[in-house]
Amino acid sequence: MSSAETPTSTPTPSPSPSPSGPRFVRRLPLAGVLRLNKPSDIWFKPATSVVVSAAVPNLTLLALGRLDLAMYTMAGSLCALYAHNLPYAARARALAWVVLGMLASLAAALLTASLTSSAAVLVAVGAVLAAAQKTLCDATRIGPPGHLILTFISSASLFAPQTLGQIPGHLALTAGAGAVAWLVGMAPALIRPHGPERRATARALNAAAAYVSAEDGARERARAGAAAAVHAAWQSLLATGGRGAARRGLERLVVRAEVALAAPADTDPALLRDWAAGLSGTGPVPRPARHDGISAIGNPSDIDDEVLGIEAELAFGKPSLWRRLAPGSPLLPVALRTAVGCALAGYGSLALGVGRPYWALVTAASLYQANVTLTWNRTVQRVAGNLAGVLVFAAVVPLAHVGQIFVVLFCLLFSFGAEAFISRNYWLGSVCVTPMALLITEFARTQEAGELITDRVVDTLVGALLGIVAAVIVTNRRAADHIELALEATDRAREAAERTLAAPRPEPGGLETTHRRLAAALVELRAADDTAAGEWWQRALPEERVVAAEQAAHRTLAATVRRRTRRTVQETDEHRGGTDARENTRA
Repeated sequence: MSSAETPTSTPTPSPSPSPSGPRFVRRLPLAGVLRLNKPSDIWFKPATSVVVSAAVPNLTLLALGRLDLAMYTMAGSLCALYAHNLPYAARARALAWVVLGMLASLAAALLTASLTSSAAVLVAVGAVLAAAQKTLCDATRIGPPGHLILTFISSASLFAPQTLGQIPGHLALTAGAGAVAWLVGMAPALIRPHGPERRATARALNAAAAYVSAEDGARERARAGAAAAVHAAWQSLLATGGRGAARRGLERLVVRAEVALAAPADTDPALLRDWAAGLSGTGPVPRPARHDGISAIGNPSDIDDEVLGIEAELAFGKPSLWRRLAPGSPLLPVALRTAVGCALAGYGSLALGVGRPYWALVTAASLYQANVTLTWNRTVQRVAGNLAGVLVFAAVVPLAHVGQIFVVLFCLLFSFGAEAFISRNYWLGSVCVTPMALLITEFARTQEAGELITDRVVDTLVGALLGIVAAVIVTNRRAADHIELALEATDRAREAAERTLAAPRPEPGGLETTHRRLAAALVELRAADDTAAGEWWQRALPEERVVAAEQAAHRTLAATVRRRTRRTVQETDEHRGGTDARENTRA
């Protein structure tokens, strides 16, 4: 119930299969699956937000003696987990859509529950809802925790007794808690209005410094990571809205990160890290000076041509949601896996006579990642975390049964702990998520702990087993096709950039536009290759072509950066020369 869908580390591609035919079996690793990572740099933001958002309605309901309604307020409160990486203008819109999505999911579940009590129908509806939620969250790239929160709430609500007359009141509770979550999510804008963009820029600078400092064996992966971080920083700046002084200062720093990628030998990584460190807090944005003969684009007027390409990119627009969901989309195989896996898990739980099949359904829904290898990793992490979490629940449930205030406080504590640990590794966050989910069932009435624990363990094992079976059975044999499409897009973007480079005087913003489109194509190519490399059933992948395309594209990117830098230096010198001449004339 947290940022459980935090981005998983990119899988290490399997050795290239023989070109003579498909490789039917790919190794599913165990080593390193449970290894702890560094915590997220903003783990405390979603952790604090969800605690505040949940405390307000839950304590209110406790005071009114209606804690049985807390499941509906929790649906709105958990929306506070989303969009913490987005600039505040974009966050306002994203959080509003998340709350509306939660209301729509909950309405569908409550309506179904009020019209039928057939467990078979409820499981089928839950599986369809889970697949739709997964697909829409991936298509909109809402980020962690993705679809899992929506699936948990809608699946649990399907099996909660409901009448048609109760639905408006329950939805009103969710909407009210969702409004509180929106306010909590937006509150930091009053203190640090450019915080998300500053963090994205700092990540780009640190990633560029890591690339500059990387050893030869790790340079390719470091360069891909730095290019992705720079691309993400530009996307963050594009989402901010107006171009004030702070945004212009951040743009200059991201340009410097791009210069570092183009000329690593001439870049001081310590300087990049110093600028990144200077972006913490609320102090002024660091202002690069002329360094190593390269203009830092120090005046606001000097960066205008640089930003023309960014504004042109805004006008060009992003692919529509329909295009991301059109036939042939890489999202559709994962959606089918989710639907099949959730249905199998739910019906398997029913066949065993477990009273809460939605736990098995949610377990299966939580597993599905971009490919089978990542799904396998998540399965191991989910099982390990849930079993450990059940032990934590067994330890705290005696105190929770002393009074409902302890149930509320433990839920708040575990929601904070989940966000504190989830970025270290999914299983560690699940250690807190599991007892929290079990305690939520105690809001309505006190239940027998042994039965809850048994049901949860069985449903976890059933959901994980049948979920991974569905991932293997529902193959994504078109993953290699998406590499071909990404290669074609990268080649087109590179050719467009080279045509622009060949022009004696490119049109204003032309270099910047082609540069950023080529960078975006490279990010998509790397994602497509990593996804296909982790698929269970796949034909030979064009690894050599991918490597060659990436190297050629990075050379072109470096050439556009050098061309832009030379142009800016020349224009700056001409501007200063003209100013000096006018001063001499006056004298």
